[in-house]
Amino acid sequence: MTKKSLHPSVQKFKEFVKNHPELIQEVRKGNSTWQELYEDWYLLGEDDPKWGASNNIKPDKDQGQEKKTDWLGTIMGAVKNMDPEQLQGQINNISQALGAVQGVLSQFQGGKGPQQGTRSPGPQNPFSFRKD
Repeated sequence: MTKKSLHPSVQKFKEFVKNHPELIQEVRKGNSTWQELYEDWYLLGEDDPKWGASNNIKPDKDQGQEKKTDWLGTIMGAVKNMDPEQLQGQINNISQALGAVQGVLSQFQGGKGPQQGTRSPGPQNPFSFRKD
């Protein structure tokens, strides 16, 4: 059997991974995939600061604390960047969508629900005839 030769860029990426074994650990931990790493490497190049930052892997205890702090920082940054008018508009859109869904559901349920109690009492039989 003949061995299929790899594309030259894939061969270069394999060499790059051999020089950066921490990338193997990132994939094994499930933090990224080989496809993502290859695309980043292909687009950013070998000299990008991203690859230098991955050399400084911290112990798991420190990473857990950093993730908690980073999460809080992300939330606080999002709150600072919020536009109140835009947020109000999104809330109104969601409210309208929920109202539409409730209307459709009430149609499928045959009018059961809060509308039934508001009807005026009338004859139970729609064809009420009087005897002479």
